[in-house]
Amino acid sequence: MWKFLGKRLLQMFITLLMFQTVTYFLMDAQPGDIADLLTMNPDIPPAERDRIRQDLGLDRPPVERFFKYVGNFYRGDMGVSFSQFPRPVTEIIFERLPRTLVLFLTASVISFWAGYVSGKVLAWKRGGALEYSSTLVGVILYTVFTPWFALMMIWLFAVYLDWLPPGKFLDPIIWLNAPEGLHANNVFLRMIWSALIASGVLVAGLVFTARLSTQLRRLGRWISFIVPMIGLFVYWRFVAAGFNSYAWDILQHLVLPVLTVTLIAYGGTMLLMRTSMLETLREDYILTARAKGLSEKVVRDKHAARNALLPVWTGLVFSIGGSVSGGIITETVFSWPGLGLTLLTAAQVEDIPLAMGALTITGLLTLVSHLVADVGYAFLDPRIRYN
Repeated sequence: MWKFLGKRLLQMFITLLMFQTVTYFLMDAQPGDIADLLTMNPDIPPAERDRIRQDLGLDRPPVERFFKYVGNFYRGDMGVSFSQFPRPVTEIIFERLPRTLVLFLTASVISFWAGYVSGKVLAWKRGGALEYSSTLVGVILYTVFTPWFALMMIWLFAVYLDWLPPGKFLDPIIWLNAPEGLHANNVFLRMIWSALIASGVLVAGLVFTARLSTQLRRLGRWISFIVPMIGLFVYWRFVAAGFNSYAWDILQHLVLPVLTVTLIAYGGTMLLMRTSMLETLREDYILTARAKGLSEKVVRDKHAARNALLPVWTGLVFSIGGSVSGGIITETVFSWPGLGLTLLTAAQVEDIPLAMGALTITGLLTLVSHLVADVGYAFLDPRIRYN
């Protein structure tokens, strides 16, 4: 396994370097530059435009600029944004990336769990009206036009029912009265860490109770769910009481885009799990498991569903890796200030350092997701071994 990981890490480094090379020169080949946008006023003399190009380093040859960028990048410096000068690109990415990851990670995990459970049940009890109707709904959600569906969700829940805010990251009116020095990212990071700790406690409890008897397992699962919920309530009610109203505002703005992405991703996950489960049920080892007298639940969950999970696992990991670039449409419709919307804005104004930073993070996440998928195969399928 370690030898395999070493080879993959070397391949990832070479692939990332090639990706950066192609991306940089494609962006640099665009006509014009940000100096033209900053000096669109005809009263500004050409000398001022030349001075801006010189200050931003745009007067140097593209090859020289590329090698300087790559050298700085692998030392942890992504440069300074042209459009938000003098903010470092690293600072902007660290500000926007958590918003994108939380949005799409939450939607991916929920859609994966719902699609996995419903897909295996539909395949196990195939042939009924529930399967046909669920398959139809899954096809509609999987093939729906994302911008139109997002606008319909906004119209239904934000305009017609008025249950949720239509978009943005927060309500500016509420944050006008916020204490001095309180930043939205500080509250958002508190939300992330509290959710991660609660999720860790929940997963640890579920893993521990899986070895108990049936009656104790059910009790343990309830305790594993109730304890982190109580912990979240105590933290936001007493420890972080001064931030709970602002956290609630961010949470309200998060619900609608998460719901939209979850519904779209659920359709594909459910259909893929159902199809994979149907193919697995035809295997000889399923017939052997039934001949041994194992219960239907054990045959379905321990033998069929686990092996049918491999393509669904691949889709989940790859969707997480591509969430940054794939989230441009969703973040644009909901005006969600994540990395996808930042990438689109940077490309429009030819902010090369910021666009390159966002694209590099996208490529890096995609490469890491491929590695995680390969390692996950070895745990899901004992027949797979890496040398």
